[in-house]
Amino acid sequence: MSFDLSRPLPFYRPTGRECELFETAHDHGLPLLLKGPTGCGKTRFVEYMAARLGKPLYTVACHDDLSAADLIGRHLLKGGATEWVDGPLTRAVREGAICYLDEVVEARKDVTVVLHPLTDSRRTLMIDRTGEELAAPPGFMLVASYNPGYQNVLKRLKPSTRQRFLSLSFDFPAAETEVSVIVEESGLPAARVAPLVRLAGHIRALSGMDLEEGVSTRLLTYAARLMAAGMGVDEALDVAIVEPLSDEPDVQQALRDLIAAVYG
Repeated sequence: MSFDLSRPLPFYRPTGRECELFETAHDHGLPLLLKGPTGCGKTRFVEYMAARLGKPLYTVACHDDLSAADLIGRHLLKGGATEWVDGPLTRAVREGAICYLDEVVEARKDVTVVLHPLTDSRRTLMIDRTGEELAAPPGFMLVASYNPGYQNVLKRLKPSTRQRFLSLSFDFPAAETEVSVIVEESGLPAARVAPLVRLAGHIRALSGMDLEEGVSTRLLTYAARLMAAGMGVDEALDVAIVEPLSDEPDVQQALRDLIAAVYG
């Protein structure tokens, strides 16, 4: 997916010096790895920085079947003839754009082999099927992200890959900041967002016990948008928080009890 530069600057509220770090990495052609839980703002941050720097952005949502060919490109049949079609990584290198690999740990192993020459002093992309070796121009930047909480023995980013990137940890913002973000994104008044963020704090304290992961800022924003549109609190929280977080009836009931305790 490419980002349309004609769109307004995406909303993003910095929580530290992450914007300055991103700009420095970009200026020096250094790859960047973002670590953090689902829905804490990693993708929005990259979209914001690409727009702020005036750079095209190619975003790839990595998955189990994503191969190196999906990133680099392949020959396709067009009008009875075969034609080479660049993949998103190749287009980003040719254009000096930013390529963002979301949840890179999910991709197949051959993807990391392709990335290595782009993440060291060579900054090159080898396209075996066309015989090209592309040198990344100034301005090209490779950004990847993953959720450390989802790593396991079978899917773990190797140290040899991790040590090719600068690394920046993300987490859910402090309560006051999270309230302001959700108000901006949903239009719901701060007085109605505050209990939502208090609820999130209680739910996140349960993660790792009954819940695999705490509720994301993204889901809180969904709930706030439903409330702002007139939906009742119970219904909005049920479809935006309770159901997405767990399929277990006992856990769902515990979440509903927590909601009742916060909202009275």
